[in-house]
Amino acid sequence: MTKRVSELENEHKKLGAGLGDWNDMDVAWSYATSAEKEHDAVREAAGLFDVSALKKIWITGADAAALVDHVATRDMSRIYRGKSAYNPLLTDEGTICDDNIIFHIDDNKYLYVHGAGSSLQRLQDAAKGRDVEVRFDDELHDLSLQGQKALPFLQRFCPAELDGLAYFHQVETELFGRKVLLSRTGYSGERGYEIFVDRKDVVDLWNNILGEGESDGIMACSFNCLDKIRIEAGLLFYPYDMSEEFTPWEVGLGWTISRKKPGFLGRDALMAKEGKEKVRIAGVSTGALTEPMEGGAKLYRDGQEVGVINSPGYSHRMKKSLALVHVDPTIADGTILRVGDAGTGVEVTVDPLPFFDPNKANTHA
Repeated sequence: MTKRVSELENEHKKLGAGLGDWNDMDVAWSYATSAEKEHDAVREAAGLFDVSALKKIWITGADAAALVDHVATRDMSRIYRGKSAYNPLLTDEGTICDDNIIFHIDDNKYLYVHGAGSSLQRLQDAAKGRDVEVRFDDELHDLSLQGQKALPFLQRFCPAELDGLAYFHQVETELFGRKVLLSRTGYSGERGYEIFVDRKDVVDLWNNILGEGESDGIMACSFNCLDKIRIEAGLLFYPYDMSEEFTPWEVGLGWTISRKKPGFLGRDALMAKEGKEKVRIAGVSTGALTEPMEGGAKLYRDGQEVGVINSPGYSHRMKKSLALVHVDPTIADGTILRVGDAGTGVEVTVDPLPFFDPNKANTHA
């Protein structure tokens, strides 16, 4: 795919952004502000992210619902208009080749939002012979406002009643007079909202949120901050924590599988692999480090390799070095492992996920 460009790129540069590629688009990996200050803003007020690098696909036509249900592991007949659902996307072998959120917008109309995997090709292949259009849309941008002040702030400038908007529900409305699709979703472990808006309106919306929100402690936040908060919240990232090597059973996504659903992409292979897991997803932490562990480092117990670090990060708020890891399914929470060296590496504790807000009270507030 040719290089994609966020309409907000110049706004990021004004904030001192260090830009780098993700998903064929240069994103703000850093700003002049520290990732720790941004992290504090998300946990104590709200942070604004440009996540337009997520890819957006419209699925429309008479067979739109049938196509969506075919590619989704969830029973999409239960996802009514105004609701959305998170799904892994499977290979024919039952492993994960992407993940997505599918929004039911209207009759015969869905918005499919995904990351860096092979969704578009899988959708195009599955659409053959169906009365359906699969259309990639790079004019639709995506902002994410995450944190407990997001709701009262947005409500001041939005005519829709947002307090009653449930988790994984969305509404077509206006924000600062601009047409938006406002969704109660995010990637932070906080109550937050994603704001889908046309390219021509996104700069105005971005600057209005930051300008009006400054007194509330709202600030622009980088992808380095996003990585920290999603690790704290135990949220997976493709292809580090899940990939074509692993099934949903192995990465804690069994809850996304509708067992009674008679058919979806990869279903038979997936079901045949249940109970044959080679790894499980877990967290590890240590207070002995003030920096991230090394991604790809091996984990040992009694000199035997039992896992690997996938997504490391340091949480200054928890005063711990954290990581999402794959470990042998026999390794229980509370087990002490060593990192990187079978005999002398730092000790870490295997933790249940999420590290932060384990009951997810903030997300569901």
